[in-house]
Amino acid sequence: MSKHYYTSESVTVGHPDKICDTVADSIVDYALSQDPNSKMAVECTIKDDFILIYGECNTKANIPFEEIALNTVKEIGYTEEFHVLVKVGQQSPEINQAVVKEDEVGAGDQGIMYGYACDETPNYMPLSIDLAHRLAKQLQHVRETDPETILKPDGKTQVTVEYEGDKITRIDTIVVSTQHCACASLEDVQKYVMEKVVTPICANELVDENTKYLINPSGSFIVGGSFGDSGTTGRKIVVDTYGGHGRIGGGCFSSKDPSKVDRSAAYYARYVAKNVVAHGFAKKCEIQVSYAIGVVKPISVYVDTYGTNTVSEEQIQDFVNKNFDFTVTNIIRELDLRRPIYKKLAAYGHFGRTDLNAPWEAIKDIQ
Repeated sequence: MSKHYYTSESVTVGHPDKICDTVADSIVDYALSQDPNSKMAVECTIKDDFILIYGECNTKANIPFEEIALNTVKEIGYTEEFHVLVKVGQQSPEINQAVVKEDEVGAGDQGIMYGYACDETPNYMPLSIDLAHRLAKQLQHVRETDPETILKPDGKTQVTVEYEGDKITRIDTIVVSTQHCACASLEDVQKYVMEKVVTPICANELVDENTKYLINPSGSFIVGGSFGDSGTTGRKIVVDTYGGHGRIGGGCFSSKDPSKVDRSAAYYARYVAKNVVAHGFAKKCEIQVSYAIGVVKPISVYVDTYGTNTVSEEQIQDFVNKNFDFTVTNIIRELDLRRPIYKKLAAYGHFGRTDLNAPWEAIKDIQ
């Protein structure tokens, strides 16, 4: 069997792109908490001490954009003084008319969405992205709970998994880059991260004496967040999904209300793919679904098991048809998506989350 390597990355909530995703989804949550039928497409960009909030919305909520942005950045862990410019207009009446129908919800845009699942981990996520997320979350956890921490909010993780054929054999490389206080040397950071972050997450995984650990390989990382780089909503769609395993659609999730199928249909496609694998029909599964703006039903639904199916493709398609309804109205209703649940999803992935009781991660009773 051929040996090959697969790598996935994650980033912390303090990464500049994730600051923007978190601000955008905090705005979505506020709107939905006041008006569950809010139509939101409000994004964020950040550089240095400047935050731009921009986009369109149609909501009964009176949204304090500047207050939400400033509070979110402070919650993440940045203490600098930031300045906010807001440029938010009314959603196009043509789009609103196309989406809002008397009894059904039409898709908020055209596009293709994908869902993916595999049996590599208990949460049906690929091991490389699952471990990368767990390491990134551990960076935040240690920073927030250790009173003597040397860590700052910005950080990235990366995990390389070795395969022989389709079988995972070991973890080849673990990379952690973290912002830190100026008082800490590179040796201090490497020792601290290994002890507090890497070992608690990876000690019982497939690490061996040849596993490589690269902690802050660039050296000093004192300047971070928006002062080290710019950030914008929706630039981490591979981190948000499956770490490069499977395909990704053309749109991001953060900033969008559930009428936008970029978000809701991607959640539902994950739900269906996970159930195909969880019920033993395949070892891995990908669902592609497509929509046209204003149209209630999908244009197409395609199931791909990469040849790992244990029953016929016809039986799997029959299982999907009997148990799942891809209309936008049903997706919103079945997954209960008109709730303020999105801020907590903005960092560390939207899938495989065992900490949030996400409805699209449920195993459904089948017919």
